[in-house]
Amino acid sequence: MLHARTHAGPMRPFVLQLQQSTQCERIAGVSSFVGEDASGSFGLRPGHERFATVLGFGLARFRIAQGPWEYLAVPGGVLYCRGDQLSLCARRLFRHADYEEVARELREQLIAEERELHEFKQSLRRLEQEMLKRVWQIGRDWGGR
Repeated sequence: MLHARTHAGPMRPFVLQLQQSTQCERIAGVSSFVGEDASGSFGLRPGHERFATVLGFGLARFRIAQGPWEYLAVPGGVLYCRGDQLSLCARRLFRHADYEEVARELREQLIAEERELHEFKQSLRRLEQEMLKRVWQIGRDWGGR
């Protein structure tokens, strides 16, 4: 899906604000941004009307003027467009001009998150087993009185 609604007025390039937990970066002169949300892929160009969405886990890209595409590994984030300001807020971002490098970083992030999720689920199972043991013990102790 391509969002193409624009408003009247001069079309100045975007200033892209990348905000993550450890740093903030401003990139001037952005002429195009492509991302993906729950509805699919979309593109934004200067002059786009106000827009906000939640980006899914994946890759986004942008270009400065007519330069080459730059890529972002985005493990989910919020994108907000207003006037000539485009803000992307995420827990963590990885920016690189090489698509393969960004895709590799995204794969590593996905593997790390899957590992953390697996460990979390194992911890929950152990906690659940311990709680069931305690409930069983309490029931046994009360039943013996």
